[in-house]
Amino acid sequence: MLNYNQALDFIHGLNAFGTKLGLENITKLLEILGNPHKDMKIIHVAGTNGKGSTCAMIDSILRSDGYKVGLYTSPYLEVFNERIQVNGKNISDDDLARLTDKVQKAVFYMRENNIGSPTEFEVVTAIGFLYFYEQAVDFLVLEVGMGGRLDATNVVTPLVSVITPISFDHQEYLGNTLSAIAKEKCGIIKPGVPVVTSPQEPEALQVIEETCKNLNCMLLKVIGEESISKDFDLHDTATYKLVSDNDDGLIFDLKTPTEEFKNLEIHLIGRHQLSNAATAVTAVDVLNMHGIDIKREAIYAGLKNARWPGRLERISQKPLILIDGAHNIAGIRTLKDALIRYYKDKKKILVLGILKDKDYKEMLKEIVPIADVVITTAPLSPRALNASELACTICEMLDEKTIEINDNDRQYILPGKVPAEIPIYSREKIEDALNLALSLINSKEDMIVFAGSLYMIGYVRTLIKDRLASDTMTSKII
Repeated sequence: MLNYNQALDFIHGLNAFGTKLGLENITKLLEILGNPHKDMKIIHVAGTNGKGSTCAMIDSILRSDGYKVGLYTSPYLEVFNERIQVNGKNISDDDLARLTDKVQKAVFYMRENNIGSPTEFEVVTAIGFLYFYEQAVDFLVLEVGMGGRLDATNVVTPLVSVITPISFDHQEYLGNTLSAIAKEKCGIIKPGVPVVTSPQEPEALQVIEETCKNLNCMLLKVIGEESISKDFDLHDTATYKLVSDNDDGLIFDLKTPTEEFKNLEIHLIGRHQLSNAATAVTAVDVLNMHGIDIKREAIYAGLKNARWPGRLERISQKPLILIDGAHNIAGIRTLKDALIRYYKDKKKILVLGILKDKDYKEMLKEIVPIADVVITTAPLSPRALNASELACTICEMLDEKTIEINDNDRQYILPGKVPAEIPIYSREKIEDALNLALSLINSKEDMIVFAGSLYMIGYVRTLIKDRLASDTMTSKII
């Protein structure tokens, strides 16, 4: 049988086969494994941004009511096992190795018989389904990997389908317009299965509405109270209203078609979490509508206790360090809004690492102007944009300036363009970028922000936690 490291080697080795959207391979693989996903009570969540936070809140609510809940998400931050959880606990190394061994045998059978060759995500999804079946979970909160229609998770018929905000990402696979991307996301909608959607751009909402109409699905639209016009039809909406907001979380009211909640509380940073939380509660309310009893006190407690690492997460207070996995334009705008709203008067040392297949130029235009210092680095991914190229891109976009490049331990000055008041540094290694950022902290009014890629954020999170634990950051505790 495989050990844990051998299991991970097999899983990650499937990357060589690339990304292949479609349901044929995953359907055949699951058939060989006995269709472990059948008859599970599933909440299926698609969207561009907010999927993970929404899943985490639904998971926390259901667990607060005493249910045994599986949670399947991607990617992971620090350890692979995070992707497959039951009641907030990662799958063990032994269970992951054992189930990977079982799935590997099925994959080899498929290859030998020319049935197909599953991708990494398909294999991980199959491992997850096997584990959740073995654990006999009451509910599975299932996050789509990419898109929806052809995503490996889309072999299920859920109790409710949830669509979080749709924006531009993965255009090479999903299309170059919001309507095209929305059509892919709407692929998770099944005939007669109720749908909950977060606030959407009109172009995306139209696609969702048409899909639900064609498939005879009840659609509940989550919307902020301030966005409702006097002629708005409220019979199919859940409306939320902000009560208070700070860098420790939010308090809000929510009215669904059947329930009214006052002073719901979450401890996830950022006003965007307001719609995510309202969407999560509305999805749970749909379960109540269909005869599944989830107590009001569990909704309150679950929201309050929900956590989702790596998204506007305050990983250190002294010095103040914020990490955020924003990796597309919508995510960067959300980060920008939070930094302006909660940390307007602080000196911001911004550490950026971005993948080269992202719309990084537009991301830079959004976030760089609010920084006081920028340090570029490279995420731990073969798709990473190298730090010096990212720094040069910043300079080319803005006013004349010089930047300091540290590339493979060679330092030199490069002419470029950037606002004169914003120093630009480049450090290929994330550890070097962190050390430089810490060295630039001079007062309690300074903060460090890491953003641009979940691949970088997870590694940074581990580095900082280890340093805090070993007290190696004491010289910078202000």
